[in-house]
Amino acid sequence: MLQNARETGYRRKVRVEMQRDDDELLSVRVAELYYDENKTQDEVGALLKISRWKVGRLLTQARERGIVRIEIVHPRARRLSVERALCERFGLGDAVVVPAPERESDGLAQVAQAAADYLTALRPVPRTLGVSWGRTLNEIADRLAPGWATGVTVVQINGGVSLNRRPGTAATMAVTIAQRGNGHAVLLPSPAILERLETKQAIEADRTVADVLSRAAAASAYLYSAGVADQSSVLVDSGYLRPDDVAELVRKGAVGDVVGRYIDANGNIVDPSLNERTVGLGLDELRAAKTAIFVVAGAGKHDVARAVVTSGLCTVIVTDERTAQALLED
Repeated sequence: MLQNARETGYRRKVRVEMQRDDDELLSVRVAELYYDENKTQDEVGALLKISRWKVGRLLTQARERGIVRIEIVHPRARRLSVERALCERFGLGDAVVVPAPERESDGLAQVAQAAADYLTALRPVPRTLGVSWGRTLNEIADRLAPGWATGVTVVQINGGVSLNRRPGTAATMAVTIAQRGNGHAVLLPSPAILERLETKQAIEADRTVADVLSRAAAASAYLYSAGVADQSSVLVDSGYLRPDDVAELVRKGAVGDVVGRYIDANGNIVDPSLNERTVGLGLDELRAAKTAIFVVAGAGKHDVARAVVTSGLCTVIVTDERTAQALLED
C-alpha cells in the first residue's frame, strides 16, 4: 500500500509539473499574439480555443513570471516604483524620477523638463515661488511653457549678481520663469557672497534688500538645485570663490552647496564664517518650508543629493533614475 501511495503521489506531481509547463507555454503564445501580433483578447481566445477570461489570466501570469516585461521608454516617462521608494525611505512628500538617459550628457535636459512639467502641474499653484540660480535652474526656465501659471510672483532667494565680466544669468532666469507664468519677478540686488561680514550686514539692512528677503522667507514654494564642490562650480565661474577656496572647503568636508551655502554629508554648514557672508535664505528656512522642490541630475551630484534628502532640506525631489538608485542603495 505504501508503494502504491508513493507511485500515486509521483504521478500527481508529474501531472502538476506538466500542467505548469503547458500553462507557461500557453502564456508565451498568448503574449506573442497579444503584444507582437496586436490581437485583441477575444481574437487570441478564438485562435487558441480558450475563453477571453483565460487569456486575461494568462497575460497576468506572463507578467508575474517575467515572461513579459513592459517598459515605457519615452524620455518624459517616470519610474513610479522608484519614486514611491524614495518617498518612503526619506519621508518626502513627492518624488519625480525619469529614466536614466542613454548618454550622460542628456540627463540634465530630461530632469529639467520633468521639473518644468511638475511645476506646471503643481496644485495649488504657488502664488510666490522662491528660486535659486545656476545651470539647472536655467535649463528649467527654458523648458517652462508660456502660461504655466497665472500671476505668479518669482522671488530670488539668494544673491546672484556676478562679480566677473561675464553677463549674469540669475536675474534673467527669474524673469523668464515669471514672464512665462504671467507674473513678475522680485530680484535680490546683491552678490551671493561678500568679502566682509560688515558689508553683508549693511546690504541686508537696506530696505529694498530686506523687503526681498522677507518675501523670499514667505514664499509658498521653493525651487532650487545644488552645486558641486569643485572648480566647475558656478560660484567659481561667477567669481565668488577661487578653485583653492573650494579645495579648502572640500578638505573641511564639503560635498556641495545649496543656495550658495556649502554643506557636509550630514547637511551641516562646513564654514560658518563663509556662511555668515552669504546673502539669502538660510538652510533652516528651507527645512521648514512646506514645499521645497530639489532638482538634481548626474553622477557628480550624488553626494550632495544624498546630503540634501537625508538632512530634510527638501520635500520634493526631481531627479534621474541613476541618482535615485544611488540614494536608495546606501
